[in-house]
Order: sequence, then C-alpha cells, then structure tokens
Amino acid sequence: MEEILKVEKLNVSFAQSLKKNRKQVLTDVSLSMKKGEILGLAGESGSGKTTIAKAILGMIPIDQGTITCNARTPQMVFQDPYSSLNPAKTVSWILQEPLRMKTKETAAGRVEKVKSVLHQIGLEENLMNRKPSELSGGQRQRICIGTALMSEPELLIADEPVSALDVTIQAQVLQLLKSIHEKKQLAILFISHDLRTMYQFCDRIVILRNGQIVEEGKPSTLYASPKEEYTRLLLQSAGIR
Repeated sequence: MEEILKVEKLNVSFAQSLKKNRKQVLTDVSLSMKKGEILGLAGESGSGKTTIAKAILGMIPIDQGTITCNARTPQMVFQDPYSSLNPAKTVSWILQEPLRMKTKETAAGRVEKVKSVLHQIGLEENLMNRKPSELSGGQRQRICIGTALMSEPELLIADEPVSALDVTIQAQVLQLLKSIHEKKQLAILFISHDLRTMYQFCDRIVILRNGQIVEEGKPSTLYASPKEEYTRLLLQSAGIR
C-alpha cells in the first residue's frame, strides 16, 4: 500500500524562557503511515504527541530530521472544539472559510459544499446559521471535523478529538470518524491517552515516552505481549492488564 507519511529521525527543541539552553522535546522520532491507515500515537501528557502533529503540519520549526507527506491537504482536528471555532461566526461561515482561502469556488458552490459536509458529519442544514455557543459539545466537534473535510484531505490528524466530550458523545464522534475513514479511505493519525479506545479504533499504535518512540505494533500484539515496561504500565493504568 502507498506510503502517505514518513517521519525520519525528527528532533525538536523549544527555547526555555529566561534560559539560554533549549528543552529537547522530540529525539530521533521515526514513523510512517500507509494510505487509509489509522495510526495511534499514545503516551502520557508531555510525551511529545502534539509536537509531532504540529511538526508534520509545519506549524513549528524542527531542528533535525525529515518529514515527507504525500497526502493532499492534510488537516488537524484539535482537542477543544470551542476554542477551535470563531465564536462570532456562523456554522456556514466557518465551514466555508477553507474554500474562501484556497479555492475560487462561487458563493453558491460553497453553500452546496457546506450542505454536503453537514450531511457527512450527521448534522442538519438548519444549523447553518447558528453560532458555536448555540451548539452542543458534540455538535461543535463535528463542525471541527467538517471544517477539516471541506479541503478533502487525504490525512487527518486528530489530537485528542473526544477527550473533552462525555462518554456517550465520545462514542458517537469516534463512530463518525470511523465511518468517514471507511468511505473516503482517509488516513488518520489518532493522538490519545485512551488505550481502550485505541484498541478498537487503530490499525497500529506507537508508544511515545519523553519524546522518544519506545514501542509500536498492532493493538492485538501490543496489548497481549508488550515488550517494554513503560507500555505495560500504561496498559495497567488503563485497566487493561
């Protein structure tokens, strides 16, 4: 299967305020993804998961390494849907923004695309003129996913996309992502600390600790026979082992 993303020996450090030295955040991180694959990126808070995502999308500078992304218009879905949406704008305006910025689509064409994407994310057209504050948390996250889909990406980076939602809504949003993945053969880099969810959702899982990859593999193998003590501890803390 075609490789859609390859990260090789990625190193990232950040300047520390009032100090001359820099804090190493990622050290020699290498990973790859195939077209249509769901790759899970797991680890404790501060392990470097979001830093990898931002580096892939060019949102932060890197010190060393290479990132080869063969995906069309990769997009990111963030953890907090409310802060990701412009509170002053309507759903229709928010969804049209990627098209206004990157295409010459007519106003009428943009509206039709909005209606199509709303259908894909399981929302009614009557929400088009509402603002984010008038939506539920689950509806807001669906709008964030819809905004990403407007650019017809081949790679979606989902950074803790359901952690801010209650359990019932989490399941619904995960099912939506799974459905979109199956219909569009969309590759998804799924960042989470929830190993139970990853077991059901991901094709492969990469375990990250202190900015380094310590283990990776298929969920069934990784969960049944982890090679590293850190992986075993993560599984135990999730109540899996």
